[in-house]
Amino acid sequence: MSANLAEGESRLLYPPPGLPPGGGGGAPAGPADEDLRVVAARHPGRWVATAVVGVLLAMVVSSLVTNDRWEWDVVARYLTWPSILEGAWATVRLTVTASIVGFALGTVLALMRLSRSPLLQAVSWAYTWVFRSVPLLLQLLLWYNLAYLYPVLSLGIPFGPEFLFFDTLDLIDKFWAAILGLGLSQAAYSAEIVRAGILGVDQGQHEAAASLGLPRHRQVRRIILPQAMRSIVPTAVNEVIGLLKGTSIVYVLAYGELFYIVSVIYGRNGRVVPLLIVAAIWYLALTTLITVVQYYVERHYAKGALRTLPPTPVQRVRWELQVGFSRLTGAPVPDGVPPALAARVRVGRWVAPRTTPTGPKGGAA
Repeated sequence: MSANLAEGESRLLYPPPGLPPGGGGGAPAGPADEDLRVVAARHPGRWVATAVVGVLLAMVVSSLVTNDRWEWDVVARYLTWPSILEGAWATVRLTVTASIVGFALGTVLALMRLSRSPLLQAVSWAYTWVFRSVPLLLQLLLWYNLAYLYPVLSLGIPFGPEFLFFDTLDLIDKFWAAILGLGLSQAAYSAEIVRAGILGVDQGQHEAAASLGLPRHRQVRRIILPQAMRSIVPTAVNEVIGLLKGTSIVYVLAYGELFYIVSVIYGRNGRVVPLLIVAAIWYLALTTLITVVQYYVERHYAKGALRTLPPTPVQRVRWELQVGFSRLTGAPVPDGVPPALAARVRVGRWVAPRTTPTGPKGGAA
C-alpha cells in the first residue's frame, strides 16, 4: 500500500461498503479492488486504561477543588510574596554555585582516577570514599563550625613560614559554608558520573584520538568528553535536581533559602499546609525549568549519534496541529510534517492499493 503508516500503529484494510472483497490468485483488479479503506486497529485495553486513569485524575482534581482546607487563596497570596521570591532566588544561587563547584571538581577527580599516577588515583578514590560516606547534614555543620578548629586560615609553605592570613568567620559565612557542604559533597558523586561517561566511550575512539598525535588534554577535551556527555548529561541533571531539592537542608544554618523562609512564615501565622504548597510549587517550577534545559542539552550532544535529531516540543505541537487541521478540513499535509504523523491523516480515507504484477498462471510474478 502506498500510504505511510504511523510508527507503532497497525492498520486494517477494508473494501468500500457494499462491494465484495478483491479476487485472489493474482486476478486482474476489478472495480471492487480499485479502492481500499485504511481503518485504525482497535485497542480496547488502551481505552479501558485511559478511562480508568481519567476517572482517577478527575477524582484528584475534584479533591483539590472542593476541599477548602487547601486554602488556595492563601497559596495565591504568598506565592509571589517578596520574602518567598527572595528565598527562591537564594535557592537558585545555592544550586548554581554548588553545581559549578561540584561538577568542576568532580571532572578533575574523575581524570585523576583515570590517570596512570598511583598517587592521583589514591587521592581521588579517598576523596570520593570520604565525602560519599559522611551525611550531608553533618558536612554542613562541620563547615559552619570550621572557625572552632581553625580561627585563622593562612597560606604559606607547609611546615614553614606563612604569608597570608584570613579570619575564618569573615571568610566563611552561612552562604559559603552551604556552598562548601553542597559543592564538595556533590563533587564526589559527579566524579563517578564523569568517570563512568568517559569509560563508556568506545575504546576505538580513544585509539583514534591517540593516533592523531594530539596531546592528552586535547584528546580528552575535544574528542572524549563531547562523546561522553551523551551518557553524562541525564545522570548529571538528575544530580542537579537532587541538589536543588537538597538545598532545603541548609535551613539548619538559618540561611534564608526557600524552605527556611517558608518555615519562618508558617511558624508565625500557623498556615502550615498552604505555605508548604507554596514551596512545593516553586520547587516544581524550578525543576521543570532544569528539565527543559536538559532536553536541549541532550539534543545538542546527540548531533554526532543521530542522523535526525528528535523534535523539540514546539515542533511536536505544531505538527500535531497541522495533522489535526488536515484531518478536519481535508487539506494536504504540509511538507515539513514527518511521514509517520502525516499517515494519520489517511486513516478512514479511501486510498489506492499498490497493484501486484501477475505471472502467466495468475500468481504473483
